[in-house]
Amino acid sequence: MAGETTRFFWGNEPSEDEYYAANGVINKQSYFDSPHGRLFTQSFHPIGSAPSEPAPIKGLVFMTHGYGSDSGWLFQKIAISYATWGYAVYCADLLGHGRSDGLRCYLGDMEKVAAASLSFFSSIRTNHPSLPAFLFGESMGGAATLLMYLRSDPATWTGLIFSAPLFVIPDDMKPSKLHLFLYGLLLGFADTWAAMPDNKMVGKAIKDPEKLRVIASNPRRYTGKPRVGTMRELLRLCEYFKENFSKVTVPFLTAHGTDDGVTSPEGSKMLYEMASSEDKTLKLYEGMYHSLIQGEPDENGQRVLADMREWIDERVKRYGNGVLANGAVTDVSS
Repeated sequence: MAGETTRFFWGNEPSEDEYYAANGVINKQSYFDSPHGRLFTQSFHPIGSAPSEPAPIKGLVFMTHGYGSDSGWLFQKIAISYATWGYAVYCADLLGHGRSDGLRCYLGDMEKVAAASLSFFSSIRTNHPSLPAFLFGESMGGAATLLMYLRSDPATWTGLIFSAPLFVIPDDMKPSKLHLFLYGLLLGFADTWAAMPDNKMVGKAIKDPEKLRVIASNPRRYTGKPRVGTMRELLRLCEYFKENFSKVTVPFLTAHGTDDGVTSPEGSKMLYEMASSEDKTLKLYEGMYHSLIQGEPDENGQRVLADMREWIDERVKRYGNGVLANGAVTDVSS
């Protein structure tokens, strides 16, 4: 029917439970009270021999979405993929995003934003200390993920996975320093103002026109201009990372499209060159845009996922002894 609101990215049918079951996963949704606000959380487990029972798992993956997005809609396709590979996946809407607390897309204090998600992820990790555990971050979620890693014991994590992480902002996407200076003269009153140019970020992120239409129809996607404090903080964080890449010691995979117009591939290159990790992998995809999995033609997205699967499975074998855990995983998000 014309004008009908689409409930899910796949349409209005089937129901969520039917969709997840058809894709071989069990989805659970709940809320988590972090020290900095309430977070909407989701988990995805592979289905076992019985439809309502989880299968044995290889490890845990904690995923963080990008700016203006949430853990549902198309982002969950990444989580579903990892779950079908045999991993228990946990996601949280960042503060100020999706169904979590906070002013929409205000990231004026990324320390609190990262700490909120880290508190949820840590609550899961603590219950399963013997399982391999990976942090995954996409775009601005990559920045939040790296900050979580730097604010926790490195031994907590088996590895890191980044998809087009925000470590370096392209020159034509950087906010005007003059604007930030003038807003700064207002002594913080302008920090939450949605007053910065958006530089057509979505169009620079998505290559496939049909996927662009689907992503744009997400009812929880933030569509306003970037807030002053958000851009100020992201600029600060990018400078901070340059000085602290060397503190990364765990295995990691960072993937970037060479034609990414939202986050510069130079950020992934810098992490690769400066990190102290002995096991590190950089994947550059020629001609791909920012959204490597959800925004590219299917064959490109599947190529990226295949590379990620090969990488994570190999790290589980190397560092997790390749032992499958008992399927009876305690899910504190349910």
